[in-house]
Amino acid sequence: METVIILVFVFGYLAITLEHNIKIDKLIPALVMMAISWALIALGIDDFTQWFDSAQHNLMDNFGLLDHEEKMHLMEETLLHHLGKTAEILVFLLGAMTIVEIIDYFDGFSTIKSAVNFNSRKKLLWMFSILAFILSAIIDNLTATIVLISILQKIVKDRDIRIWFAGLIIIAANAGGAWSPIGDVTTTMLWIGDKVSTGKLFVYLFIPSLLCMVIPTFVASLLSPFQGTLELQSDDNKPKNRFSSTMLFLGLGAIVFVPIFKVITHLPPYVGMMLSLGVVAIFAEIYTNSKFSMAQVETGEAFSEVHHSPVHRSLSRIEMPSILFFLGILMAVAALESLGVLFGFAISLQETMPMLGTELHGEGVSDLVVLLLGVGSAVIDNVPLVAASLGMFSEPLDNELWHFIAYSAGTGGSMLIIGSAAGVVAMGMEKIDFFWYLKKISWLALLGFIAGALCFMVTRSLF
Repeated sequence: METVIILVFVFGYLAITLEHNIKIDKLIPALVMMAISWALIALGIDDFTQWFDSAQHNLMDNFGLLDHEEKMHLMEETLLHHLGKTAEILVFLLGAMTIVEIIDYFDGFSTIKSAVNFNSRKKLLWMFSILAFILSAIIDNLTATIVLISILQKIVKDRDIRIWFAGLIIIAANAGGAWSPIGDVTTTMLWIGDKVSTGKLFVYLFIPSLLCMVIPTFVASLLSPFQGTLELQSDDNKPKNRFSSTMLFLGLGAIVFVPIFKVITHLPPYVGMMLSLGVVAIFAEIYTNSKFSMAQVETGEAFSEVHHSPVHRSLSRIEMPSILFFLGILMAVAALESLGVLFGFAISLQETMPMLGTELHGEGVSDLVVLLLGVGSAVIDNVPLVAASLGMFSEPLDNELWHFIAYSAGTGGSMLIIGSAAGVVAMGMEKIDFFWYLKKISWLALLGFIAGALCFMVTRSLF
């Protein structure tokens, strides 16, 4: 039965990786894989001789001796435990996505667009790379990519030039997401799972992540697509929302407040995110009521006809397919973890993998394992890779291993356009060809990835 569950996972994973070839959204195989895996566990519970205790992070010695009812009760408790941990991540992401959509409702990101008053390609490249690096650390790399490419489309006319900028935005956004607990789904998973802390994540990964952004951007700035000037699109005549700047800074400040709230209260991050969402929503409703009250007086329209809640609208625009995908893949990985498959794989990996450089904290996990995880995240989704690593390794909070995994999984995905959520969304928005990216951008991403990894290996001994 265990072999059948592993095969279900492998085929589901393959369907996720080949979603563009088979034309099936990756959330579908993720949900099917999750449901079938747990159904097979429930049906074959008496055939399993081992069970992984997630609380103690070790295999149970006496699982085979328990009767059927006790095994079913233990399975239900384990399922509930994993659902709770997964829900923490999903509710956190829902809150963050909604805040960003509220900012967009008030056209808050137009403040960034209005700052572009030059037409130098090199300056524009550095501006977008730095913005992607900073914004992704605050509003996550996926959202930062969407925002910046949307702004880019309003500024640069020529698509052939624009896709070069988009390629570097992907690299910078993934680099920026790696050093922030709210910058990337995988980093958020490690943070919520109490594997990394906000302060140490910044200390360990800021400089490697910065190098991962700066080196590709510098090399790209020497290439012909970023030489000379370009023709900027004229600004549209749409009236500027008078609350746009206020909501931009309020929304970003609310998201930044979440790690501070966690440090002060020691409550899970989703609690702080819900508080931040509530505060932003209050101001959004007040500003919207104020705006439409004035419009009602000026035009004589009925209030009910012109008023639309910004919160309701924002909730309807968030990426629910991504949320369901994370649910499916995290719970499917949890099924493998519960059977002890990941734990056994980790032990065999550490025993057989040749060491490269320094061992991480003397725990026997080689740098090569983590680097391969980074390369693997370019080929397949980094979410299940990090979810698997959570079940494979038992190192304590802020061990160097977790920080290196955060860096590798977060930035390694830039090497292929399908290797990260930022890449996939850019591919859709600008219709970027897979092989064009492989030829033109992948080598730049590889340069940045290697530079940051070497920097981490050198500097980790200092902290």
